[in-house]
Amino acid sequence: MSEVAAANPLNDLFRRLRSSTAWVAAQFWATLLLIFAGAAWTRLPDSYAWQVGLTLFVPLVLLAAALLLEAGTMRKLFHDEERRVPLWLGVLTLLVWAAIAWAAWALLDWCSDQIPEWAGYLNSRASAHMRATLFTYDHIQSWLTFLVWVFRWIALPAKLIPYAIASAQSGWRLPWRRIIRLLFNWRWWLAVIIAALLAVEWPSHFFTGEPHGTVSHQVWSVMLKLAGAYLLAVICWVLLLAWCAVLLSRPRPSKAEPDDDSLVPALVGPTPLGEDSVKLPLPESGGDSSGNA
Repeated sequence: MSEVAAANPLNDLFRRLRSSTAWVAAQFWATLLLIFAGAAWTRLPDSYAWQVGLTLFVPLVLLAAALLLEAGTMRKLFHDEERRVPLWLGVLTLLVWAAIAWAAWALLDWCSDQIPEWAGYLNSRASAHMRATLFTYDHIQSWLTFLVWVFRWIALPAKLIPYAIASAQSGWRLPWRRIIRLLFNWRWWLAVIIAALLAVEWPSHFFTGEPHGTVSHQVWSVMLKLAGAYLLAVICWVLLLAWCAVLLSRPRPSKAEPDDDSLVPALVGPTPLGEDSVKLPLPESGGDSSGNA
């Protein structure tokens, strides 16, 4: 990594994106192919035994292709040849994190189904005045819905993406200290929040308006909205992966070399004795350059 890239994270971000052009482009066209293949899989007949076997085999192929695409992109963006494991091992470790994400997603789906019941219970526990003003059923339900949304689209990706990228690159030899530092880095959480707003919240409003115009106009409008939502999701996903790779690769600031904001020029103005005085080494007593003994 060059000194300029190390000093400027944005330069490092664009450098990684330029060096990973093929994999970044594959995120757009290969993901779209996987979506179409998944839609075609739902239309497969199951009248014969070989058709049933095909319906069971196709999802495994699609899952393997998706994991290969993500693992290859993560490894290329991370770009650390010294700690790189074979690609097949990175794909297998990525499968574990995908399973954890699926389990967490299922748990959040269960929480979403329980929100009406929880809102009714919390509303019943409040006083009569609070039930009619602040802790109404609608208010509590909206708060719980927002909380589940935050866990689903911010907390879960922010926690799992660093582990997934590191394991795709290094297997189970994870750089735990780097990951923990990243999880406490406000730049990472800000990036995840922005990505969630742009890729999830904003596209959700594309389809809220009432349809109008001719049938062809409505069809084109829906297609453009779907294309816009897809592009926003993939762009935010790629940028989030690249930004995570940048933050994981940045070296830890050395205590011997403090940040620029904490640097104080030495020997500027008079320095009182006993307050940050500088001790100079004494001259050697064994002789000098003139040859005197």
